[in-house]
Amino acid sequence: MKLKARVGNQECDLILNLEGGRIAVAIDGRKYQIEVREPEEGSYLLFHDTHVQECHVSPSRKSPGKFEVNLRGRSCSVVIIDPKRLRSIQNSDRQHHGAAEILAPMPGKVVRVLVQAGAEVEKGVGIVVVEAMKMQNELKSPQAGVVVSVSVAAGDTVNAGDVLAVVE
Repeated sequence: MKLKARVGNQECDLILNLEGGRIAVAIDGRKYQIEVREPEEGSYLLFHDTHVQECHVSPSRKSPGKFEVNLRGRSCSVVIIDPKRLRSIQNSDRQHHGAAEILAPMPGKVVRVLVQAGAEVEKGVGIVVVEAMKMQNELKSPQAGVVVSVSVAAGDTVNAGDVLAVVE
């Protein structure tokens, strides 16, 4: 699972893979193999090589995806940013103001670009078609407006969360 996380004021790329009871974690390219145990809710034991750390995690009641994490006696705020969630929020029926980014929902290949920069579009009009896992996904404009930029072309490979186009 590929995510972005904001730890304090720094943003980082986060990749998590469950591998037979262990978790493979990559944080900005640094890789770790961790075993995690939860002796009680919100309290975790992290086993990495010969080291054991206790970690306490408290989710925010007001902000989904935001957590207060206490590790090694230090506390910090962590916000998890899921590219799929960002896309679903953009495609929701809420009113949009300003620029809306069309994001790749997962790694894949651009099959078609349906509009060019400068084109006027209505809400729900297809912008880019991305193929991922042998399925084609038409990414649509979350609002009526003008396509300010298209940053991909047919045949390009994209990663989850990449900005494909901007509608203003």
